[in-house]
Amino acid sequence: MTQTLKTLLLGGCMVFTAGCAAGKQESFNLTADLPSDFTYEALAKYAPTPEETCTVIKTDVGYNQRWRLDNKERYRLDYEIPLYRVVEGCRLALYRIELGIYGAYGEDRGDFGKDSAMMIVREQLDEKLKEQYKGEFDAAGESAINGQCQWLFRTQGPKRRLSKGLDCKKFDDQGRVTKRRPIAAYTLDQLPGKTVKLKIKLADEEQPGWGDTWVKVPNGWKRCIGEGPEDQRGYCNGNYKDFSSFKMPDGRDCTIYPGCTE
Repeated sequence: MTQTLKTLLLGGCMVFTAGCAAGKQESFNLTADLPSDFTYEALAKYAPTPEETCTVIKTDVGYNQRWRLDNKERYRLDYEIPLYRVVEGCRLALYRIELGIYGAYGEDRGDFGKDSAMMIVREQLDEKLKEQYKGEFDAAGESAINGQCQWLFRTQGPKRRLSKGLDCKKFDDQGRVTKRRPIAAYTLDQLPGKTVKLKIKLADEEQPGWGDTWVKVPNGWKRCIGEGPEDQRGYCNGNYKDFSSFKMPDGRDCTIYPGCTE
């Protein structure tokens, strides 16, 4: 595990207020299958059940307990999530879990990328949710939120230090990458005692963060010089012969990505 994932503040165990002890029939398991040096955080959100007329000032009663990841033993992926809560005498039902996906690419504190996924929960799913996102469970009681994350690289600052962002998309039923985020939708009665897994693959190839700044060459990518080394935007603008060096996250001066030297 890289130092970034050891120091990055990440989503950890859910903390719940009094009165929310969940029986086996009113909770489900949330877990993940992620690439190396990836992790996730989860924020569970609740709303009054349809039969309730009460109001609660703060309905987002599922919180992330954030900590520094000091060792692998604290690198948790598995949580038991209550489907219902009682807060201020008001019965609440889970309606969404917002998932933050983190990946580290270097050793510095800021050397990570983040994107998001989501789990939608309803009493009943409307036709749009059924068609686009409805989750199904196998015989073992497991369902997956399938997606692929791709690294997008760029340079920043006058020294053109390389950094990366994450772009995560959903797989469709045929295993093709879509334009949507990884999302799955479930009904409340589907979930008791089941397991939902955030299942993310990493794309084989990385891409520039935006166009006309890098040029593809046989053994990698070269950074356009733009109007000179001080030009932080560094658009090619038709000049595909003059290139600049850049710094890798580990401090190396390089002329080609990802191999560094040609």
